[in-house]
Amino acid sequence: MTAATPEITRFGGLHRAPGRRRRNLASLAFLAPAAIWLLVVVVYPCFATIRYSFYDESASRFVGLANYKAVFSTDAILVAFRNNIIWVLVFPFLVTVIGLMLAVLSERIRWGTAFKTIIVMPVVFSATASALVWRTIFDLNPHVGVVNALEQTASDFVRPPGPYPVDANLGQSLAGLASTGVRPDGHGSLVSISTVNAGHTVELGLIGVSPQTLALLGARTARAPTAAPGVIDGLVWRDFSPSHPGARGRVYPDEDGLADLQVSLLRTGGSAVATTTTRPDGQFKFANIGPGSFRVQIDAQNFTSSFGGTFWLGSSSVTPTSGLSQTAQALLSVPLIDIAMIVAYLWMWAGFAMVIIAAGLSSLNREVLEAARIDGASEWQVLKRVTTPMLAPVLAVVFVTMVINVLKVFDIILNMAPGSSQAAASTLAFSMYTHGFEGGIHSGLASAIAVILFASVVPAMAWNLKRIRGQM
Repeated sequence: MTAATPEITRFGGLHRAPGRRRRNLASLAFLAPAAIWLLVVVVYPCFATIRYSFYDESASRFVGLANYKAVFSTDAILVAFRNNIIWVLVFPFLVTVIGLMLAVLSERIRWGTAFKTIIVMPVVFSATASALVWRTIFDLNPHVGVVNALEQTASDFVRPPGPYPVDANLGQSLAGLASTGVRPDGHGSLVSISTVNAGHTVELGLIGVSPQTLALLGARTARAPTAAPGVIDGLVWRDFSPSHPGARGRVYPDEDGLADLQVSLLRTGGSAVATTTTRPDGQFKFANIGPGSFRVQIDAQNFTSSFGGTFWLGSSSVTPTSGLSQTAQALLSVPLIDIAMIVAYLWMWAGFAMVIIAAGLSSLNREVLEAARIDGASEWQVLKRVTTPMLAPVLAVVFVTMVINVLKVFDIILNMAPGSSQAAASTLAFSMYTHGFEGGIHSGLASAIAVILFASVVPAMAWNLKRIRGQM
């Protein structure tokens, strides 16, 4: 019996070997579709992209490194490099800090669950939907865009608009308002053409004022002024009569006075003697002025425009001016559209960062935190010197994930930036799309950009994998 045991074991092994092979074949059969699909959609395109980056746009002629030279010598692509650098330097740091603050705050408030739900909610929205929402929020029109509405409120509080604002966007100007007896003085005011003395009248006609504005200000029918001794009487009126559309310089019964205009009386040297405001019928009066010749001025503050809005979605930039060359200023300037998109992206991803950091925060040793408080540390010191160092691995995960994310940012630019601003807001991923697919398929330059973008992402991925392996 003892001698037969090896044979039984040997034959048992022979019986087990076919079963193991069948199980291995079955496993390979299940893995084969996924492996083939991975080869088709990932591996092959990677090698094909590298190959096409050395060919011309039609992928028919080998051009060597010409596409890579073009990448680093094309102004539009250099702008994309600059924008990618701005995104990488600004966004991951901000979203990590904001996520940390939100995670700590969510533990200190009674309605923490509801707070987390609200902050995380933008994560479930598509980037396209979020970009369209923020495009509306940053709209130039203060009646549409929330940001410009807030700016308008603050601006009008500090610098109230005049009752008859001149709208430069509509091509309106002071020269276009002046009609009879008045001209622009070059400093934003309108001044009477002729001089006037006490005991005389002056009539100043304006055009280009809408009836809606007059109605809002409570304007009444204009009446020609009457001269009085020792007084200068005047009238400012809308010099347009529906019954006499071509007539100018005469006050008709169907014309309105301009109410609430601030007018000043000037000596011939330009110094102001007195100031008053027109009545609802457009009349005004200066009394006790003494001898001499004067001019009447319609002050510039009457035409001060309301805040017109900041074009956050435009290509204008915040540019440093500290003695740098034009090239350095161009590379260091930050387009307003980049700032707007970073704000929108923070809204989209701050919830993700908060959830990851909150998970790490919940696993911390609370005894260490309590010991720091017992030793007299303030909450800020506990956060800075205890909580943050203990959360360093989690913060690194969030930071590196966001770096990889923004290196290939694309969809928010396509949907949030208007067509006129997309060139200024372009990134490498967006530049790859525009060079590769707009106006037909052009593989050469777009493939070179894709290879450079991939090479930029690989170091961050490798560092992240190395750090994860070091913790295992």
